[in-house]
Amino acid sequence: MQFLLDFMISITSLTIVGCWAWSLRGHFNSPKMEAGAKLITVGVIATTAFFLYLVWSEAQMLWVQVVGLGFELGAAGLFWWAVSASRQARLRFVFDRDHPDSLVTDGPYRYLRHPFYTSYLLFWSGWALASWSIWSILPVLFFTVVYVIAARNEERKFSLSPLASEYEAYRRKTGLLTPWFDWR
Repeated sequence: MQFLLDFMISITSLTIVGCWAWSLRGHFNSPKMEAGAKLITVGVIATTAFFLYLVWSEAQMLWVQVVGLGFELGAAGLFWWAVSASRQARLRFVFDRDHPDSLVTDGPYRYLRHPFYTSYLLFWSGWALASWSIWSILPVLFFTVVYVIAARNEERKFSLSPLASEYEAYRRKTGLLTPWFDWR
């Protein structure tokens, strides 16, 4: 059973990372990758190798692998939902210097201002859990810091764009990386 779960986690994780790689040219639209985006790419490659090592080098408890795999699958679902909702917007790479020229408020964007970042963090958290190592917390913390900085940077660019007032209204009713629900 351990081998089967290790295999499923590895294949699922590599497939999701492959989907992210596809999105760099197949979904996002920027003339070049800024240094911050390149740093994230290096982090993704290093963390992928590290988590594969952790999954295959030690035995993990069944329940943590199943829960971790569930997080990863949920992250993939959120990622593709965000792709579907933002396909026409042709969003830019993370840390792109240009101001945004469109605002997406459909699909997961009804609940989250940055569903891509949320999906990435959910994925890394799931893989960290599935690897069941105290060391797996470090990459998750790294990506959390990077994606919060990226999200805040994008928020600042919206505030300086022609979409500033529309974005501010949208910002007040949706969560940054976690959903806000109006229970009124």
